[in-house]
Amino acid sequence: MLNLQDWNPSIKGLAIIIAVILLSLTLDPITPLLALIWTAGMTFALGRVSWKKWLLGFAPFLIMSAGYVWTAILLPRAGTGGSSDVIWEWGSFSVTAVVLHQALSLGLRVLIFSALSLLFILTTDPVRFMLSLMQQCRLSPKWAYGILAGYRFLPFFREELRILQHAHRMRGVERERGWRGRLRAMKRYAIPLLASAIRKSERVAVAMLSKGFTGKRERPYYVRLRVTWKDWLLLLLLVGGICGCYLLSWQIGSVRLYRGEL
Repeated sequence: MLNLQDWNPSIKGLAIIIAVILLSLTLDPITPLLALIWTAGMTFALGRVSWKKWLLGFAPFLIMSAGYVWTAILLPRAGTGGSSDVIWEWGSFSVTAVVLHQALSLGLRVLIFSALSLLFILTTDPVRFMLSLMQQCRLSPKWAYGILAGYRFLPFFREELRILQHAHRMRGVERERGWRGRLRAMKRYAIPLLASAIRKSERVAVAMLSKGFTGKRERPYYVRLRVTWKDWLLLLLLVGGICGCYLLSWQIGSVRLYRGEL
């Protein structure tokens, strides 16, 4: 059974890049809208992603998209839609069909790019992603394990920051308010967190050296990721779906290639 979690991360990233390039070539609202429906459908059907988690990540981009649409309507490019039909008019302010068309296209572009990003982020394990970059994309193990170690440190830093805050409150240091107070608090927490980060990085370096890590590519892997026919099938499913959205939009008569209008 096809599963986005089992999709090789390198092939998944390649499919996302191809989809973004294809969707960057058009400037009409129908094509990205159809692609958004297709991408969301793949995410829920094959990715086992909960609606709440997806909507939580999608909501900020929805707000950003609405801001782009509103800005594009209020401040259209000079000469845009000069002879177009006026859809809405209020005093000296008017919205033409071309301006509304471009604004919706821009907003839906933001949504489809964010949906593609969420498909990758919510269905990709960071460890598998780094292993795939090393094994399929020939990324240096020094870079891969360094990034992975930094990613693993983030939860520890959050916990240490919480401990520092509680310790300061127990010693009578009141919680800072306002941006100046928060800036002073950040300076107060920075040195202990930096010292802790240095100690942890030294321990990790010593542990890796004791295990014989030299950064060579020829080292064996406990988990070996391979590219199978299912990975290419999922790539064709995503990219083919985007091409199908183009075809359906072309049949409707909505496809319009981007020619530097924005």
